[in-house]
Amino acid sequence: MTAPQTPSSPARAAGNPARKKAFSAIAGVVLVVGLGWAAYEWLVASHFESTDNAYVQGNVVQITSQMGGTVVAILADDTDFVKAGQALVRLDPADAALALDQARANLAQSVRQVRTLYANNASLQAQISLRESDVAKAQTEITRATDDLNRRQSLAGDGAVSKEELNHSQAQLANARSTLASALAGVATARQQLLSNQAMTEGVSVQQHPSVQMAAAKMREAWLAKERAVLPSPVEGFVARRSVQLGQRVAAGTPLMSVIAPQQLWVDANFKEVQLRHIRIGQSVELTADLYGKKVTYQGVVNGLGMGTGAAFALLPAQNATGNWIKVVQRVPVRVALDAGELARNPLRVGLSMIATVDVSKQDGKMLADAPRAAALVQTAVYEALERGATQEVEKIISANLGHP
Repeated sequence: MTAPQTPSSPARAAGNPARKKAFSAIAGVVLVVGLGWAAYEWLVASHFESTDNAYVQGNVVQITSQMGGTVVAILADDTDFVKAGQALVRLDPADAALALDQARANLAQSVRQVRTLYANNASLQAQISLRESDVAKAQTEITRATDDLNRRQSLAGDGAVSKEELNHSQAQLANARSTLASALAGVATARQQLLSNQAMTEGVSVQQHPSVQMAAAKMREAWLAKERAVLPSPVEGFVARRSVQLGQRVAAGTPLMSVIAPQQLWVDANFKEVQLRHIRIGQSVELTADLYGKKVTYQGVVNGLGMGTGAAFALLPAQNATGNWIKVVQRVPVRVALDAGELARNPLRVGLSMIATVDVSKQDGKMLADAPRAAALVQTAVYEALERGATQEVEKIISANLGHP
């Protein structure tokens, strides 16, 4: 006796309307979900590129000494807020002060020496006038001696004048001529001395004389060296990475600490190669930081695309010409500018991780900038005050040693 045969699953489904209806419903849901996802990808997701490989960057301003010296005071520590121009570190100014005193004395002496050159012009002019009067006197003496000699020569034939007296007159005339030659030589010498002295003073004032300017330059150098014993902050921000210690002997260029400006931050978002196809300068970016979570969002703008991948600028770049090679998708940094107002409300720190989403729907921007920067990226006027102070001190010393007219 044979067992009854069990019908197959399709046969059961065909013979079961409820099951057939369930399969149709599942297939319909899958189709709708697939179409919805495709529509979302086409209409929404394709207009955005996102990455969580993004980090906050900023200008980490290193404070370095411009001269060697011993640290005698530390005026700011890590996490301290400092203003632009505020003193951070003070070095021992003793050596610089001595050099400044010497430069002051040298400048004062140079001004007085140059004043002497200008005064010598009038003295040498008077010497020329004196020598010219000697020439006139010698010429008068020659005329008188010549007349005396002529009279005696006319009387010598009659025996009215002795031979000795005639010789005496001739000697007087010779002496007068010698005196005239000496006076003319004195005039020529005085004129040459005047020309030589005028060459040292012609066309410039005492203040602009090269000797004074050289001494003034030395004075400015000494002034700046003394003022640089105090290290100011070039920007407003927060102190970080202080390494300097009291009593430390530092050399010029030694990093002492850093200052980070909280309003000069940006984000470097590292996108994959395939994500860069539609990213353009000027596109809007929405960013969130792990520090605040999704409750705080930042609105940024694509400011530029890097000219190399991270691997290309690595300390030890990859050697892709080896035998055992595996393709690794590279990433390129995209710089995103942040809004200063949003940074003020919700401050960020350098190195924080971010999630960046770029709206790539606008394609009218450029991938690379095509014009140079029109103005300075950042600048400071802190050090200009040092130069102004040096100039004022130089003018004060020159004025004090010019004397009264």
